[in-house]
Amino acid sequence: MRQPGGRTGKLPPPLRPPGGAPMGLRPRRAPILAASAAPPVAVVPPPRTRGRLMLGTAIAAAWLLLLPAIPASPQGFGGFGSRASSDEPVTFTAEEVEYDQVANTVTARGRVEAWQGDRVLRADEFTYNRETGVAVATGNVALIEPDGQTLFADRAELQGGMRDAAIEGIRGLLANNARLAAAGARRTGGTVTDLARVVYSSCDLCPEDPTRPPLWQLRARVATLDSTDQRVRYRDAAVQFAGWPVLYTPYFSHASPDAPRASGFLSPTLGTTRLLGAFAEIPYYWAIDDHSDATITATLSEKQIPNLGGAYRRRFNSGDLSVEGSIGGLDGTTADGTGGHLFSRGRFSLDENWRAGFGVNRASSREYLRAWRFGGPRVLTSSAYLEGFWGAEGYARIDSMLYQGLDTATSNDQVPIVLPRGYADYVFPTDSLGGNFTLDASAYSIFRTTGTDTRRIGSRLSYELPFTGEAGDLWTFRTHADVLGGWADGLALAPTFGSAADDGFYGRGHIRSAVDWRMPFIRGAGDWGSQLIEPRVQVVTGPSTGAQTSFPNEDSLDFEFTDANLFSLNRFTGRDRLEGGTRVDAALRGAWFFPNGGQLEALAGRSFRAATDATFAQGSGLEGRSSDWVGRMRLAPVPWLELVGRSRLDRESTEPRLWDASATVFGGPVSLTGGYLLTNPEPNVTTRKREEVSIGGTLRVTENWRVGAFGRYDIALDRAVSASASAIYEDECLIFETRFVRNRAQDPNTGRDYAGGTLLLFRISLKTVGDFGFRAL
Repeated sequence: MRQPGGRTGKLPPPLRPPGGAPMGLRPRRAPILAASAAPPVAVVPPPRTRGRLMLGTAIAAAWLLLLPAIPASPQGFGGFGSRASSDEPVTFTAEEVEYDQVANTVTARGRVEAWQGDRVLRADEFTYNRETGVAVATGNVALIEPDGQTLFADRAELQGGMRDAAIEGIRGLLANNARLAAAGARRTGGTVTDLARVVYSSCDLCPEDPTRPPLWQLRARVATLDSTDQRVRYRDAAVQFAGWPVLYTPYFSHASPDAPRASGFLSPTLGTTRLLGAFAEIPYYWAIDDHSDATITATLSEKQIPNLGGAYRRRFNSGDLSVEGSIGGLDGTTADGTGGHLFSRGRFSLDENWRAGFGVNRASSREYLRAWRFGGPRVLTSSAYLEGFWGAEGYARIDSMLYQGLDTATSNDQVPIVLPRGYADYVFPTDSLGGNFTLDASAYSIFRTTGTDTRRIGSRLSYELPFTGEAGDLWTFRTHADVLGGWADGLALAPTFGSAADDGFYGRGHIRSAVDWRMPFIRGAGDWGSQLIEPRVQVVTGPSTGAQTSFPNEDSLDFEFTDANLFSLNRFTGRDRLEGGTRVDAALRGAWFFPNGGQLEALAGRSFRAATDATFAQGSGLEGRSSDWVGRMRLAPVPWLELVGRSRLDRESTEPRLWDASATVFGGPVSLTGGYLLTNPEPNVTTRKREEVSIGGTLRVTENWRVGAFGRYDIALDRAVSASASAIYEDECLIFETRFVRNRAQDPNTGRDYAGGTLLLFRISLKTVGDFGFRAL
């Protein structure tokens, strides 16, 4: 019985084919493929016959079994093997449908198509034998999905209750420019799929000679997907570059992409350093459960005993936890012997307002961390905290902190233990005048083995009222009042260095107010944009405070006078030191705003005090009646140029006390950056004068190659501080990177460079497959 013409029809509900188990029309697994053909013309379906029903069932089964016939790896063989999620019925069409009652076969010929949503299965001919239950698709078999991926085959045969399949001549166009080919595929029992002589690559073929091997390709004699174990296994696999094998393994496996996280070894890291010699890092990933996992890493080296490290991660409904640590030995440094480290962090939401967290970070030495490549911080901080949020108006926090100094020049006896510290603030609604009150409270307790011990409690009430004058001038009234009290012991020791006679209880109060005036003058500059000149004057007054050496100083040690705090009521960073007296702050700001979005902006100003008390230390820039000059500048007239600078100049000689400038130029394939830094030792901080320059840049040499370099030079020490260089190649399928980094940080006691300051890295990234890295030096 033949029914010519473009026939379409909806497939019936699930049927039981001869000798087979019940089967549905939903694909259990579907490749990520894409349709490129226009939908078939819909015609009225003729009355359904058993032949058409069986053919529809067979095509649905083909859909069901062909789609999962191609295994996929994470990033490897594209998206083939992912599960379909559509519940739509499968529709098919063909130029003619023939039912042979003698052979008991149903055949669809001519542009056979079956689709479900946007997924399409095509073939020149599709035959289903009702006696044997064998279905065969031949001629330009194609599986297509909406994202553009396509799988081609010469012939596909299904049997065994539609659970077994054999496919010949597989080719695939995958996402991210990837291509897949295999001599054939065999699916057994509906669970295991074998691909023979698999070739995979994401590289373009040579347009002059398409028969030449691509830049790289991944080959395997057999690739097997086991849907029961959810594993992909390879035998005789190799990575070839330009047709030459470079990496080979007789066997390896990984989890199927749609499988849950699976335990297994990760890619190792190979390298060499001065302290370790040749080394290999071998990580093992452990998927503990749906909410937690761990990574255990063994590092074997030529010159040191093995190092064992681990990392544990867990997510809870209310937060997360991570712990990282290691143990190992060290030889050839000032910290020889057994060492280790522990870095951990946790954060948990208690309710809609409160959350708690902690961080524990300890290490045996800085040399250990640098040698085993765990970083090289000078100080490690351990903390625990509880904090609450009430919109944008309210905030509260209580915490404790423990510090570990890793620098040999730092004495841990003088490092403080903060136990505890609390802070809370609340911003009241805007009042009828347009101003805002803010109230906060704070307290802390600090202990040292050697040094000042301090307990302090305090509160501040602040008010700020902005308003605009009749001439368009901008006024701001600000005031705050502080109340502080506490107890101190060891004021004669670090970091206060006061008098032992002042040990004991103390209390103080202070109030400070200011009136700030600005007058922005703006004029148009025609085609050149607009210009702004804005003078600003602020008058601040309050009781004098003097040197304040009879009070402990914990939170106001790090002080730097710049344009950023020129107009602050209290220019100290904390409240252990309070600025007093009367002063006048003045600055002039100018700006030119260009139509293209560029601008030129600069500010210069200084401060004048009515008294010359010892509130500020020598060298701070505020110790005299008139302050140093402070300023900033930003020049960005065009998108490819930006100059930014900040400075502080001596009030009398205009000698630079601070310069921090940088320049960036973007010009097509070229990008250049440069910087200059000059700082003088700040009061209460044991640092030397620093003067250094830096320069760096990148250059795109060709469409695929780019190079870069960076260097920093210490003018005061007359030596290079750091340098780096890189060369990167990138095309549609490959990234090759080589990078050299040299950091010349020195141990202040020995004068020798710290271990781990030199890095030579080679990295090859096969796009859609993974990275391979080698670290040296």
